[in-house]
Amino acid sequence: MKLASLKGGRDGRLVLVSRDLTRATDAGHIAPTMQRALDNWPLYQAALEDLAECLEHGSVPTFRFHEHDCAAPLPRAYQWVDGSAYVNHVELVRKARGAELPASFWTDPLMYQGTSDSNLGARDSVPVGSEDYGIDCEAEIAVITGPIAMGATPEECRAAIQLILLVNDVSLRNLIPAELAKGFGFLQSKPPSAFSPVAVTPDELGAAWKEGKLSLPLLTAINDKPLGCPEAGEEMTFDFGTLLAHAAKTRPLSAGTILGSGTVSNRDPDGSPGRPVSEGGRGYSCIAEQRMVETIRAGAPKTAFLKFGDTVRIEMKDRKGHSIFGAIENRIEPVGIKAGA
Repeated sequence: MKLASLKGGRDGRLVLVSRDLTRATDAGHIAPTMQRALDNWPLYQAALEDLAECLEHGSVPTFRFHEHDCAAPLPRAYQWVDGSAYVNHVELVRKARGAELPASFWTDPLMYQGTSDSNLGARDSVPVGSEDYGIDCEAEIAVITGPIAMGATPEECRAAIQLILLVNDVSLRNLIPAELAKGFGFLQSKPPSAFSPVAVTPDELGAAWKEGKLSLPLLTAINDKPLGCPEAGEEMTFDFGTLLAHAAKTRPLSAGTILGSGTVSNRDPDGSPGRPVSEGGRGYSCIAEQRMVETIRAGAPKTAFLKFGDTVRIEMKDRKGHSIFGAIENRIEPVGIKAGA
């Protein structure tokens, strides 16, 4: 199934979306919101699946699906946590500043808890107070879970994954060093994130979804210029089950928890840092990683962070070239510009 939340009300209006992303049908008679469906997934799943099948066959009323009409699948979530499954990305960050990567980073995931009460829709603008903050995108995969008990195993956590989606985890890079230096984690440097128009059930992904990993290229562009197309299933040190188990070690996770993969990142086949798309490489899922590689190779970064008016596009397509989740397309705007304007 493909599900979306249309704008309207604090938590949106639940609809089912056709596999080709062209049509939708209202699911309000089953569950009015995505969160309601997740709270009662065993009760509502069969009815939602039947409705999805009717949608594909054209046997229920439908309307034209427009990605611009979508809020985030969960406009507000009980919890948003973001891991760092791609240790290659972390290693590059530290290498660029001359720091060694602790051995524990390969066995114990990094993770932070971010804002979740004001998630942005796929076509909303991203409001930022100043370009001096070092505005960056981070293209990631994310999952939405059912309830997970404290101390759940990775296998139990994988079984609790109900939906998969994409996220632009916005980062304010120039605010991060001072915050981390305090030894208490991110706050101001991590504003609201933007999510794909559609979230999909694991079965929609076929063989691309296996053992808690999604093995397809993640496409990112800035102002229509390709930034990266790394393979999301490669070099993912920690699968989603492992990440969720890490998050649930000392707390239960409620239905509707969103967990991100961290910035998707690949090395070159020879083990060296990834090359830009313009040089035949897979590129990057954030500007910071490109700047890191520039620093490692040339001693200093040359690529600027995002400016007001820049647009970030994030999308994933299946092996036949069809969009799976729809596209995130966020324009960076000064604070005061209405989201979605």
